[in-house]
Amino acid sequence: EQRRLQAQERLDAQKDAAARNRAGQFATPPSLAVEIARFAWERWQERADPVCFLDPAIGTGSFYSALRQAFPAGRIAAAAGIELDPRFVETAKSLWGTHGLEVTEADFTTQEPPAARERCNLILTNPPYVRHHHIGREEKLRLQRAVARRLGIKVSGLAGLYCYFLLLADFWLAEGGLAVWLIPSEFMDVNYGQAVKRYLTEHVKLLHIHRYCPADVQFADALVSSAVVVFEKSQPPPRHTALFTHGGTLLEPRIRQTIPLATLRKARKWTNYPRASVEVPGPNGDAITLGDLFTIKRGLATGANDFFIRPREEVDSWQIPTDFVKPILPSPRRLAEEIIEAGPDGYPVLAEVLCLIDCARPEQELSQRYPLFWRYLQTGKERAIHEGYLASRRSPWYAQEKRAPAPFLCTYMGRAQNGRKPFRFLWNQSRALASNLYLLLYPKAHLQAALHADPRLYRAVLLALQQIDAAAFIREGRVYGGGLYKMEPKELARLSADPLVEAIGGWRKGRQGRLFADV
Repeated sequence: EQRRLQAQERLDAQKDAAARNRAGQFATPPSLAVEIARFAWERWQERADPVCFLDPAIGTGSFYSALRQAFPAGRIAAAAGIELDPRFVETAKSLWGTHGLEVTEADFTTQEPPAARERCNLILTNPPYVRHHHIGREEKLRLQRAVARRLGIKVSGLAGLYCYFLLLADFWLAEGGLAVWLIPSEFMDVNYGQAVKRYLTEHVKLLHIHRYCPADVQFADALVSSAVVVFEKSQPPPRHTALFTHGGTLLEPRIRQTIPLATLRKARKWTNYPRASVEVPGPNGDAITLGDLFTIKRGLATGANDFFIRPREEVDSWQIPTDFVKPILPSPRRLAEEIIEAGPDGYPVLAEVLCLIDCARPEQELSQRYPLFWRYLQTGKERAIHEGYLASRRSPWYAQEKRAPAPFLCTYMGRAQNGRKPFRFLWNQSRALASNLYLLLYPKAHLQAALHADPRLYRAVLLALQQIDAAAFIREGRVYGGGLYKMEPKELARLSADPLVEAIGGWRKGRQGRLFADV
């Protein structure tokens, strides 16, 4: 094991963090691998069959090493690992080839499953965490077709590679086999996790899901909250329940709760389980939500903020016409106040005023009429900004997507630290736009009419938004490693608007869904 750790460190040093991120190569901490293997042994002790082990992403063999530490040698009959990276294949073979591990150099997702009698009965693995935008279009189609052909499950194009690994491994696991997967917990909340959740509730017997505390990042080089998913390859009995645990360790969790499979099949967010002792009720079907009062959108994505968003003084130095720039807010970290005041020109009153370059004129015209601005655009071309994913899909590449200034904003991400809520609401009195670090709240017709009739309501709305309980954010949002919370527009829209309705008063939702019947 010491030799393996040294080899792992040497191999990791051969690639920078960005390259390992693209390849999804995040080494499993040895203590975590051993914990998972010991957990598997606790479940295996009651079985009589010998272990036929498989790790479809073997790497340097962290889980095989853990298996050897946790299981008696006499219980391990066979062991196999599959690995795409030839450097890791060579290392795993040299370390474990004479100790019972058969290593195959291949892409696991392209391999044909073995015959039923040759399948493994124990999978312990940490599959590659390759996000969807690092998977090519043709590769996605191939993976989606493979899953659909074998399981009849449709996988979203936004799913990461680990989802395909878990689903395609079904035909490598023998009936009655045990699988323990260390994967990102994001699948429990996001829409593209539906394929995995369907598999776990319809195709196998889900036994246990443990989520580590988000503040306790399991991988030093991946900001991701981890979960251990445990299931048996068999059909679940009627009224089956699965154990959900959170915090602490897999063997000694802080919170636990058994959840009926029928409940999980209907649940939108699995991270709501296990529930804490004090449960925050979600809005019922008749309650008014923020989505009833606001149209909520994500802020602008430029594709290259450091080029398209510049200080006002720099914009002036390049003689960029005022028609081609718009005010835009800085990062939330640079906003000390919750009310963004406006100057006479509509720009926000801030220590540093930023501008967004947004121009629809053709380059040829700019080169003739605004040569200094055109020269600035050429500096962007020299950096290949015009070839970026977003810029290359715009015409011209320096024109931005259309967004109107939003009177209310919510930060897109944050941490709940020192008693603070993970998200902040802001009142934007200026005509500044906002980047995708914010969610934009545009009042719908009835609320807009009320605000127009009595501008004093703006402050009341802000105060009411700030009264939304932190637990409601945490319930609807999603959490990542290090305790980082994120909130998408649809998730924010589901929050109860009761504090707002109570603060302003006189508003109600009628049987036909009309709001503000008294306005």
